[in-house]
Amino acid sequence: MKAQPEFEMVTSHGTMKIRLYDKTPQHRDNFVKLVEEKFYDGLRFHRVIDGFMIQGGDPYTKDTSLVAKWGTGGPGYTVPAEFVSEYHHKKGAIAAARLGDMANPRRASSGSQFYIVQNERTCAQLDGGYTVYGEVFDGLEVIDRIAAVPTDRRDCPYEDVMIISVRQIGLPEAEVADEPADSTQATDTTSRP
Repeated sequence: MKAQPEFEMVTSHGTMKIRLYDKTPQHRDNFVKLVEEKFYDGLRFHRVIDGFMIQGGDPYTKDTSLVAKWGTGGPGYTVPAEFVSEYHHKKGAIAAARLGDMANPRRASSGSQFYIVQNERTCAQLDGGYTVYGEVFDGLEVIDRIAAVPTDRRDCPYEDVMIISVRQIGLPEAEVADEPADSTQATDTTSRP
């Protein structure tokens, strides 16, 4: 696996390119796994605070009838904290959401929910308390566009702010060559009785 894999996140408000850090391998590998499973496709940014951050990654957001649960969903597991002093909550930083310290004294990260920093100044107090594991390196204006969307009192956007797709980009030649050109040519490895 590429040490710092890159991704293209297509949203209803524009496209961002993301790079994951190599010093947070558990978070990196988990994100890669979820992208390969297309876990993030069709989810919403469910929490948006202008001047602070935008948050997504909750599988409940695929279903508008579950809006009362938005912000509580995940894949059924957490990821151990990986605090790296050189990774800060700068604009475009991607960090793992998590439960608060009282319920989560080890500060384990959500298995899927993440937030993207809009304002470094207002997020600086989060350094060392939330795992920063990547950054938006292209498309920072999309963060501002999403953050400007009107929200309700729970910071939930009134309009749908969709994650249309997330795909890995810039795969090394060897990894690209191993993938079939046509998905219908893929080998079926499913066990059958």
